[in-house]
Amino acid sequence: MPYISIESGKLTAEQKKELIERLTATASEITHVPKQFFTVTIKELPDENFGIGGKSIDEIKRDFNRK
Repeated sequence: MPYISIESGKLTAEQKKELIERLTATASEITHVPKQFFTVTIKELPDENFGIGGKSIDEIKRDFNRK
């Protein structure tokens, strides 16, 4: 069973719906595996709980917005 996992910040219900539909359709088309066999999960991580390069996403966004 193909499994697709997305980790993101907060998404709207419409964004989640579109991601699930489009990721499933694209993966099915590429792999020739029927859509009904795909599982998609969306893990929403608060920006302060995820870091890159030693900084939280909160810090990175703050620094970016100051420029």
